[in-house]
Amino acid sequence: MLDVTDLPVFTEFGFTDSEWGLLVGLPQSVLTAASAAEHDGTRRTLAENAAGLEAISEGRESPSKLVSAVAAELVTRVGDPESGAELPAIEPSDPAGYATDVLGRARAAAELLTAKASEGDTGAYKHWLVTIAEQVVTAAPSGGILGIGGDVVTDTERAFRDRLATVLND
Repeated sequence: MLDVTDLPVFTEFGFTDSEWGLLVGLPQSVLTAASAAEHDGTRRTLAENAAGLEAISEGRESPSKLVSAVAAELVTRVGDPESGAELPAIEPSDPAGYATDVLGRARAAAELLTAKASEGDTGAYKHWLVTIAEQVVTAAPSGGILGIGGDVVTDTERAFRDRLATVLND
């Protein structure tokens, strides 16, 4: 006899394995796309990754059971910043194409959540994704000299964050 505790967590929310994969993979993809929106060097990319991983990790504290479950699974997969885990600096060869792909997956996730999740969980997940993007794009100023000066959020970073928010709320 199958014990209910043996079922994958996504079954509790009514998602298939592939749907759950979309929801769990998207936060890290948002982090990568937001970071890649502006090519600003390895040190800044690592700072952006750290901020994004922290924002992902903070999802575990969400009052939304869906967001906390997704965040917990993702942190288990990629590492917990509280234990010193760091994400490698991923720089897509085609940042604009990658961003377009991520926005398409964000739209699919929004449609999936609207169809299968509560309004509260849907809103919390969307807000969490935008928060991740916001934390990433504000983590390290771009431009300037030797890390001094520059824009906190560049036009391309702002455009990605704003497009993400628009896609999620259409």
